[in-house]
Amino acid sequence: MKALAFIGLGEAGIAFATGLDADHPRPRAIDLKTRDPALRSAKLIQAAQAGVDIHDSPEEALADAQAAICVVTADQALSAAHSYAGALEPDALWLDMNSVAPATKLAAAEVIEAAGARYVDVAVMSPVHPGGRATPLLVGGPHADSAIALLQHYGFPKVRKKDGPVGAASAIKMIRSVMIKGMEALTAECVIAAREAGVLDDVIASLDASPPPKAWRERADYNLDRMLVHGLRRAAEMEEVVKTLETLGVEAALTRGTVTRQRALGNLALPQLPEGLEAKLDAILSAPRRDDA
Repeated sequence: MKALAFIGLGEAGIAFATGLDADHPRPRAIDLKTRDPALRSAKLIQAAQAGVDIHDSPEEALADAQAAICVVTADQALSAAHSYAGALEPDALWLDMNSVAPATKLAAAEVIEAAGARYVDVAVMSPVHPGGRATPLLVGGPHADSAIALLQHYGFPKVRKKDGPVGAASAIKMIRSVMIKGMEALTAECVIAAREAGVLDDVIASLDASPPPKAWRERADYNLDRMLVHGLRRAAEMEEVVKTLETLGVEAALTRGTVTRQRALGNLALPQLPEGLEAKLDAILSAPRRDDA
């Protein structure tokens, strides 16, 4: 049985690789951190504990590997494709699990396919800890079926296919991150300001007293409803929130964005409020932009 290789052995690489050698050939990896003398020893120990062989050259790491799982930082995803494509075996699968834009994945796919290997768009849909290989994966592109079979063989049980071209799976991950990562950042902006104002417990209690959230489709429909009807008034209120945060010395980056978005939807001044999320989105997307008016 051919080996599985990892491009990058950070948090995700370790989570996916740990324990693989129990029933399969010992996985290999290449990680740029091993080139740093200050980091090399710790990285080698970490790899050994995970049951992974670290190699210094792409040729060693990828020799006879039937697939490579690329889990580097987002800013290195395309560079990794350029750096390692030439060392891939013919028809080897390149599973790009990096959190990057669909356009970045399309660019990486061109590099991998030109080298004679097969590119697969994989979106990692939740944190890799504590799930490890049980983390949900969304797999897309023309080689999705082959990649799903391989991943399931290596003990990835939660793998689902996304029909469509390379980039379709990643579009879901990227746009979902608008909400997930945005809420994290918004939480930080809120609680830092609350702490600085000396009202953290009161703000938390007020949030806890809010009604439980609805399902996301219903929630999105309701939020757009409020913005289309009351966006201008809410934008004015949020201008005062910006002033509040700035007075506390807290950067109001997200709150300023809220002002902009509330005002933009309020300015649409739709003659009749559409019913349902899809109808509201149709109205918003078909409305003339202010710079076109």
